[in-house]
Amino acid sequence: QVQLVESGGGMVQAGGSLRLSCAASGRSFSRDAMAWFRRDPGKEREFVASIGWGSAIKYYSDSVKGRFTISRDNTKNTVYLQMNSLKPEDTAVYYCAGSTPRGYFPSNDDYDYWGQGTQVTVSS
Repeated sequence: QVQLVESGGGMVQAGGSLRLSCAASGRSFSRDAMAWFRRDPGKEREFVASIGWGSAIKYYSDSVKGRFTISRDNTKNTVYLQMNSLKPEDTAVYYCAGSTPRGYFPSNDDYDYWGQGTQVTVSS
């Protein structure tokens, strides 16, 4: 079983940047697809970005495309989310999630394990 711990959240002014990290432990996640989701209270969970095990495949939601970058370092068992040009509407709890190998790129419902989340607050 893989445990995920997110870090790097905090409060920032609009236009600023944050870098989230998600450290995995328990076993290597190098063959798993990884993703970031977010949830603002009172709203549905929202997909943010995902990355394949070899980093060749990356997907982003339209709301963050061009501003956020997902990456991973399999030697460190860590996945990152670099967030630039932050907006107040990016305020949410950000969750890291992983999907065990399935033979296809996972859909948003296919993620098997999740972290506890880290709060990101963007002030205007």
